[in-house]
Amino acid sequence: PNLLVDVTKAVQYLNEIKDSCVAGFQWATKEGVLADENMRGIRFNILDVVLHADTVHRGGGQIIPTARRVVYAAQLTAEPRLLEPVYLVDIQAPETVMGGIYSCLNRRRGRIIGEEQRPGTPLYNVKAHLPVMESFGFTGDLRAHTGGQAFPQCVFDHWQLLPGNLTDKDSKQLQAITSTRKRKGLKLEIPALDNFYDKL
Repeated sequence: PNLLVDVTKAVQYLNEIKDSCVAGFQWATKEGVLADENMRGIRFNILDVVLHADTVHRGGGQIIPTARRVVYAAQLTAEPRLLEPVYLVDIQAPETVMGGIYSCLNRRRGRIIGEEQRPGTPLYNVKAHLPVMESFGFTGDLRAHTGGQAFPQCVFDHWQLLPGNLTDKDSKQLQAITSTRKRKGLKLEIPALDNFYDKL
């Protein structure tokens, strides 16, 4: 869940714009500033609000876009990160091909979390976490490394932070953002903070 928390003290007319602030917040969190994707598990505090005394200037048409720009600016100043979906992979294979399973998972940023033998059979069950981005072609690759003896099943498990940071040109985060922005027809660069800074 995303939170918009009012921590202001003695701000006049704030109740009148509450719904507009929430609408702007929901709009901004549905289309985050980095890649126009949903934002998850975030909290924004409203520290101070200065409102015009005239009711005409406190309508939804003025407040909603302004609230959205404020949320975008706050996101850019708070070291935003991307989350990636992760599969739980359950692989059944004989012990003789375990080396192929491990090498295949390691090349794809997979992390093994458990390995147990199935009682009464020569098969092992290997459980691992595998980022969805690395899973394309995984089954064919695994079968090639194990001589067709490993059988994987992938199920969504959780979200995790994508490695790297936005300042590094070769990071997975920046590559994912650039490819997503290109696919959606947006400018390739992440918007600068100046785009959301209102000069009075």
